[in-house]
Amino acid sequence: MTQREVRLGHSPDSDDAFLFCALVTGKLSGGTLRFRQEVTDIESLNELARKGAIDLTAISIHAYGFLRQAYWLLPCGGSMGEGYGPRVVSARSMGPAELARARIAIPGLRTSAVLALSLYLGLRPEQLRLEVCPFDRILEAVRSGEVQAGLVIHEGQLTYADGGLCLCVDLGRWWKEETGLPLPLGGNALRKDLGVDIARECTRLLRESIRWGLDHRSEALEYAARFSRGLSPERVDEFVGMYANERTFDYGPDGRRAIEEFLRRGRMLGMLPSGVGVDWAPE
Repeated sequence: MTQREVRLGHSPDSDDAFLFCALVTGKLSGGTLRFRQEVTDIESLNELARKGAIDLTAISIHAYGFLRQAYWLLPCGGSMGEGYGPRVVSARSMGPAELARARIAIPGLRTSAVLALSLYLGLRPEQLRLEVCPFDRILEAVRSGEVQAGLVIHEGQLTYADGGLCLCVDLGRWWKEETGLPLPLGGNALRKDLGVDIARECTRLLRESIRWGLDHRSEALEYAARFSRGLSPERVDEFVGMYANERTFDYGPDGRRAIEEFLRRGRMLGMLPSGVGVDWAPE
């Protein structure tokens, strides 16, 4: 049987590894599809998608706002903050007015964390003092005084206090209080020119992989721990539970509404193009 190769991108963190575990370790058959992994940071994946250089990829919901014409968003595989999310941390607590003047290290301009921060402050990135920094160097940049605050994603959300830093704002908590909705952070997008049949097959396989991970949690966590950058097993379990769960299997009506609202507010702030919205992959 001839297989079609699909270039699959995901970020080097444990929750993405968890949901793709069954698909990339041979627990599931890809059938007519063969997946070739590309593991890199989320901002690099956003850029690959901007160029149309990757087929199926984890993507920031913020970045998807620029890619609707070329990519579908799959109805599964998303990361949603259920009253928690990216966190702004510093050596001392700072309120919104002070953060608006501070130098803040960020993991990438088109990450959802940056859109959430901009919505929280009511200011576009060019109105702030943002410095792009590799996501795994942000905490050190704050501790060293290179920047005054850092916008942390991935495991930094759990480890920032270990180095004596304090929380300025949890953007997922703020968004929940503001909208009553979960905070949409990441999704999985597929190039539209691959066609409806491949879209349906990718959706089916990704759902099966997520379900396998949820049903075989210990085995999937063991694989995911390889991407955890030194987290303890307990923290790997906690972090994966935050972003790889039943919501990952399906966004649900409120999850879809949250994405639409997140993108709408980004457009109103002037950070996204007119006509922004979601084209969901056919199922």
